[in-house]
Amino acid sequence: MSKKLGLALGSGGSRGVAHVGFLKALEEAGIRPDYISGCSMGSVVGCCYASGMSADLIRDEVLKLKTWDIVDISPNVISKMAILRSKKIEDLLVAYLGDKKIEDLEIPFRCVATELYSGKLHVFENGNAAVAVQASSSVPGVFRPVKVDNMMFVDGGCLCRVPVKVVKEMGADVVVAVDVLKNASQPVEKVGNILEMALRVFDIMDTNQTLMSRALEKGLCDVLVEPLITGMSQYLVKGLDKAYEEGYEEGKAHIDEIKKLLK
Repeated sequence: MSKKLGLALGSGGSRGVAHVGFLKALEEAGIRPDYISGCSMGSVVGCCYASGMSADLIRDEVLKLKTWDIVDISPNVISKMAILRSKKIEDLLVAYLGDKKIEDLEIPFRCVATELYSGKLHVFENGNAAVAVQASSSVPGVFRPVKVDNMMFVDGGCLCRVPVKVVKEMGADVVVAVDVLKNASQPVEKVGNILEMALRVFDIMDTNQTLMSRALEKGLCDVLVEPLITGMSQYLVKGLDKAYEEGYEEGKAHIDEIKKLLK
């Protein structure tokens, strides 16, 4: 029996387009993942791919995105707990995923989100795929939390930037993690307003949380892919071509290693 490949695609906002380039490199090498786990933008890309969309199709759709395809200012920032509404994001996800359920996707898929009431990590294993991905991708304070049943969810990156353990537990023999935020907490020259401050703090906390998680998960990840994507903010919809190309090149650089592990 051949070994099963699992991909853990991490959060990263616009930098997460690198995941698409990485998947393209796998496709060209004839490698198809058996399992995919995702967080935030990694869940968006991972779920679309698991649903049957090719890397080329995802790339074409993503590169068409403009800031105003996502930005939807909320009139009630305090009571709605976010600067932006989530309707445009929801509409985009529904356009790509329709009403597909996670359990019916072509490639087994899971995504993670942070549940606000309990303060714990939640793994979406079934149910509406678009809703799960939206929950996984709702950056706190930026996008409105997503309510599902009696729970309220925000970005999974608050607790688990790259869901390595999740895809390992799905049954993967070989785990490849793609982290597109390697240098996200590097020093900056200024922090100009309250939103920039909140996002900067989130980046710093996220990086430290990830380092601690890696120490605890040591041995679970077989290959760590980290495109540098220097000088690109995960919060701005620009430089998407750059992210794609770096993800592609970094993917190609690891193909032989992945093939060797799968033998």
